Amino acid sequence: MSNSALVGIKFTDDKLEIVNQLLLPHTTQFIEITSIEDAHDAIKSMKIRGAPAIASCASLALVSHLSKALKVSPSPDFLASPDALVAHVTQILEYLYTARPTAVNLGAATARLRARLRESVEAEKKDVKGIVDDLIAVGRAIADEDVGRNKEMAKWGGDWLIKQVKGAGGTGDGLNVLTVCNTGSLATSGYGTALGLITYLHEQGKLGKAYFTQTAPYHQGSRLTALELQTLQIPSTMICDTMVGSLFQHHEIHAVAVGADRVARNGDTANKIGTYQAAVLAARHNIPFIVVAPVSTVDMSIADGASIPIEHRPALEACLVRGALHPPTHDATGGKILAEVMITPPGRAAAGVYNPSFDVTPAELITAVVTEKGVATRDEGQVVFDLSGVV
Repeated sequence: MSNSALVGIKFTDDKLEIVNQLLLPHTTQFIEITSIEDAHDAIKSMKIRGAPAIASCASLALVSHLSKALKVSPSPDFLASPDALVAHVTQILEYLYTARPTAVNLGAATARLRARLRESVEAEKKDVKGIVDDLIAVGRAIADEDVGRNKEMAKWGGDWLIKQVKGAGGTGDGLNVLTVCNTGSLATSGYGTALGLITYLHEQGKLGKAYFTQTAPYHQGSRLTALELQTLQIPSTMICDTMVGSLFQHHEIHAVAVGADRVARNGDTANKIGTYQAAVLAARHNIPFIVVAPVSTVDMSIADGASIPIEHRPALEACLVRGALHPPTHDATGGKILAEVMITPPGRAAAGVYNPSFDVTPAELITAVVTEKGVATRDEGQVVFDLSGVV
């Protein structure tokens, strides 16, 4: 494989395409998002996932929708007046937000678009096309800004970790880092958050090995992180979610780096299920636990993690696994044959399954919160963060 990063979103000439992550790593299939309904379904069904990526997808879906509307003759009714446009766009943004409510990036993106809509209308100097042009510019910016800030936070976090290891008497070389879920190019517009930190360490020659959990039940680790690390040719080892404690007992791990779907004002962090247990075990073994997330993920409007809505996925999803047949079997075109297999007794989904998509890690278990603006740590003796300097 090439050592260039994977691409999860393509947007050219108002055409939006996403890679169907449900088929990875065995089949790479780009699907076109031709409507707002397509975008909502792609986000909700997790064809695209990762907090920054779904915000980019939603924003670009609106950009595509509006751009195409400007080219249609006769013009759609919602372009007849500013009031009609406001009603139409507001309905779209509210609808897109319902796709996955835990990830604050999606809410931040829709709020930013609503704010620009309001500002453009209130300016009273722009016609409908001018207002639409403003929305298109903001929608594109939401996606374009992601890659640059990911690289900034990766550098902040990577340099901070190297400094911490050296301060504790280490060399700062050969650093072993565990991550959870998938936080690389597939989860963002490029480079990644926590996986971006790992990539940065690798690029600087400071990484020993990346470890990653499979991250059941959707297996974002074994399907997606494994593929990204292999593509980037980064030394790595996969572990089952239940092996984190054993890994910490028997191997030198210098840090755990995770992404976030929402960070509360005090530092409590919602992330993919399994993050909390990794944080508990990291605290037991005195391993730094680092949250890497853009400013847009920090929700200063909520005091703590108790106010973060937690999405629960359908019970059936925890009863199934999907992948390629083994030994490899191919269809008439040479493609690998994929299958979805039930791993529980029939009726288990109806009988009861606890299947939250996220858990909340308390601030007291987190060593550092990294954004594109810097690194926040807890003051000695404090159990919460002051995030004002990194948002």
